[in-house]
Amino acid sequence: MPPGAAGVTRSIQRVCVYASSSDAVDPVFAEAARALGHGLAERNQALVYGGGNIGLMGVVAHAVHAGGGHVIGVIPEKLRDMELAYDDADELIITESMGERKAAMETRADAFVALPGGLGTLEEILEVLVLKQLNYHDRPIVFLNTAGVFDHLFRLFNHLCERRFVKASQRALYHVAAEPNEVFRYFENYVPPVPETKLF
Repeated sequence: MPPGAAGVTRSIQRVCVYASSSDAVDPVFAEAARALGHGLAERNQALVYGGGNIGLMGVVAHAVHAGGGHVIGVIPEKLRDMELAYDDADELIITESMGERKAAMETRADAFVALPGGLGTLEEILEVLVLKQLNYHDRPIVFLNTAGVFDHLFRLFNHLCERRFVKASQRALYHVAAEPNEVFRYFENYVPPVPETKLF
C-alpha cells in the first residue's frame, strides 16, 4: 500500500495484530487481548494475524469471532501444527516461509498492533516500523503496552535517540497505548505523518 497524502485520515478496515503464542503468560495479558478482539468486532474491523489457536494469538482470534467479526489467519506450513492453526478462521492462508507470512499479513493490513509477545512479535512489529521509517507505508502502528511490558524497549529506543542512532522525530512513527480503547481512539484520529527525506 503506497503512502497517502499527509494530513488525510483514512478508513481502517483490517488490523494486523502481532502477539504471543504462549499460554504461560499472566492472565492480565489475555484480558487485554480479549478486549482488543471484542473492540475489533464491534467496529467491523477484520483481524489479520499469525493464524495460531494458542496464546494471545488464539485469545484475540476467538474474541473477534465471539463478537461476530472476521478473522484472517496467516501461518507457515512448518508452524501449522506447532502453533495449532486456527482452522475456524474465515480465511486461513498457508505460506511456505516466515517471510511470506509477514508479507501476506503486511499487505492485507490498514493498521498494525503489537500485543505483548516474545522475539517473533518484536521482529514483526519492528519490521513494519522500519518500513514506515523508510516511507514504504504510512499506516498506524501501536504498541499495546499492557502492564508496562514494553517499557524497557522504549527506554532502549530513547537511548538510541540519545546516542544519535535514531532520530528523535521517529518516535512519532508509533503510538503507545496503555489499554485497548486507546488503540481505537488513536486509529480514529490518525493522520499519516509527513515523510522525512533523510534519517539525519
